[in-house]
Amino acid sequence: MIRFTVATVTYNAAATIGRTLQSVYSQTYEAVEHLIIDGCSTDSTMIEIQRYVERNTDQRHPHNIVLIREPDDGLYDAMNKAIAQAKGDYIVFLNAGDKFHGESVLNDIAQQLGRYNPSRLPAVVYGETDLVDDDGRFLRHRRLKTPEKLTSRSFLSGMLVCHQSFYARVDLARATPYDLRFRFSADYDWCIRLLRKAERRHLRIHNTQLILTDYLAEGMTTRNHRRSLVERLRLMAHHYGWPRALVAHLWFVVRAVIMK
Repeated sequence: MIRFTVATVTYNAAATIGRTLQSVYSQTYEAVEHLIIDGCSTDSTMIEIQRYVERNTDQRHPHNIVLIREPDDGLYDAMNKAIAQAKGDYIVFLNAGDKFHGESVLNDIAQQLGRYNPSRLPAVVYGETDLVDDDGRFLRHRRLKTPEKLTSRSFLSGMLVCHQSFYARVDLARATPYDLRFRFSADYDWCIRLLRKAERRHLRIHNTQLILTDYLAEGMTTRNHRRSLVERLRLMAHHYGWPRALVAHLWFVVRAVIMK
């Protein structure tokens, strides 16, 4: 049975954490580990988490909830802690305000993965993403549609797969931690490095063809858009070279105007 680790990183997220916890609680799939990494919140985040833990124990097949509450060095440091602790076959990050698109998402993914040899599972599983507002209401489908076949070169066109709809095999993720030198785009770098590792080992990348996640539009990268773009340009140049990176970013500007 495929096991999923859902990792939720929080800090003072009382306003949005509730729907994320409810989303994990409502998953019909049983083999779920929920890692909650809290950076010592000072608001009522822990009250929301405690209520969630209590409700979970009343389920017929409760999920395994693991709470780690300690200071960290930022978002990606906390996410590395989750990777180090994960016991599942796959890890996905569902942070405060994000939620699964439906109650059967993990079950649907597990059914698709059932066609593979358990010793040769895909390195990455991915799908589509919808955007929601602060109240969890649908805004729109994500404008950047995922490619039919995802490769490391796909990310030359930007973050084509939303991080919350990118499921990484835990053994590969553990060997490829987030690079803490990057404050806003370490997830972009992480996805590229994971895909390259998979390509070197000739591992499959699986497209679910499903909408997997409802993503809170106002994430950290969105709030720091300009600095994020500069950092991503540096990363893109590192992975693909400066000429391709500059041409790609020129196209991003044109695309943004077209999509308005």
